[in-house]
Order: sequence, then structure tokens, then C-alpha cells
Amino acid sequence: MHRFFIDDNQILDDKIYIKGNDVKHIKDVLRLTANDIIEVSCNGTTYTCELEEISKDRVIAKINHSVVGENESSVEIALYQGLSKGNKMEIIFQKGTEIGVKHFYPVATHRSVVKIKDIKKEQSKVERWNLIVEEAAKQSKRDKVPIVNGIISFDDMIELLKDEINIIVPYEDEKNITIREGLDNIKEGKINIIIGPEGGFEPIEIQKLKEINSKVVTLGPRILRTETAGLVTATIILYEVGNIGVI
Repeated sequence: MHRFFIDDNQILDDKIYIKGNDVKHIKDVLRLTANDIIEVSCNGTTYTCELEEISKDRVIAKINHSVVGENESSVEIALYQGLSKGNKMEIIFQKGTEIGVKHFYPVATHRSVVKIKDIKKEQSKVERWNLIVEEAAKQSKRDKVPIVNGIISFDDMIELLKDEINIIVPYEDEKNITIREGLDNIKEGKINIIIGPEGGFEPIEIQKLKEINSKVVTLGPRILRTETAGLVTATIILYEVGNIGVI
């Protein structure tokens, strides 16, 4: 069943009013018609709806049933990802959404090859990343669409995280402390994952992260690419807290 996301103001009594790009997708791509059934998610509630009207500008669906979604983890994972080149960021945001990450923060670190100084170019990239995340949320049946925030500097990230409790930093020079040891039996709350770009972190950056009580951990004997490290870390964390691979 196809899933779409809406805001509160698109629900009126027992009807849902779909607008924007989803109208074209329903009408021209999926070729849905009246009486077809869809799922619509709003603020964690999932509505099973029957299409009543499909026009050029809007789709009207009648609510048949609603349930509180159960597809979100009790743990809120925020992924701070060092800016990477090519389409790596798109892959990270797409797959991270499928896994269960709830917040993404692109971070400009010292070794980031990508340098975005044009504000319009940055806004365009962030808008595209959020569209990719929304499509991934639909495909993976998320109850909420994760957010890709604007690009921040490494020092801005440190400022954001200085009062956080759970900060996990995979680092190739750490050989002993595992993610499990770093989690301290966390079952709910927020966990922040910090991933460096292609060249990794500078030693001074690791030192700054340690100063705000980050837990620097190992992902094992093999060196993972930047587009792999965050996804592996998030998956391990969600497995440990019982949200992936556990029935």
C-alpha cells in the first residue's frame, strides 16, 4: 500500500486533502483512481484512506481507519555526517532513513573535500536531500519524515552537542571500546552519531569531541568508508536497543 505524508492542516473532519507533488505522483505515476486505498501518515498517526476525488490540484481521501504508528524506534538517533563528495551524502541520507535515523546534520570538517560557500547552492542541496529523505520514508513505511538540517561547521556541532549525554564517535585509531560498551544499556532517549568525511577526523577534532564527553569507539579491524560507517553504527545501535532484527 502506498504511503504519503501530510501536515495537520490537511485533515478536515473525516477527509484528507493531499496537495503538491504527491498529487502528480498519485495521478500520473501510480495512476491510482477513485476507491483505491492508500496510507497517509501525520505526526506519527497512520490513516488508511479511500480515494474519493483526484483532480489536477488536489486529491481527496476519506479516512476509514487510523492507528498510532509503531514503525519508529524509542531511541532518537541523530547522525552528524562529515560532508562527502559525489552522491555519497544522498546515499547516507536515503539509507539512514530506511534504517531509522531521525535527524541528519551535514558537517563541514577540516578534511571535508566538499566546500559549499554559496548560500543558494547550499539551500538547493539541503532541499534535495530532504526530498530524498521523504521518498525513502515513504518507501520504508516510516511514521515520520526525518529532517536534514542545514550544513554546520565542526565547531557549531560541538556547541550543539556540549550538553548532550550520548555521543558515539567511530574512529579508526580506537582499538578497544566497542559500541555496546559505549551505549551503557541505553533503551530510549537520544543518541548522537558523529562520522568523519573521506579523510577522517583530525586529532584535534577527536580531542574536542572527547572534551564534551563523546565516547570514541571502534567498528572493528576493517576500515569502513564514510558512507558505510554511519549506517553500520546506526544499525548496531538499533539492534542493541531491540529495534532491528528482534521480534
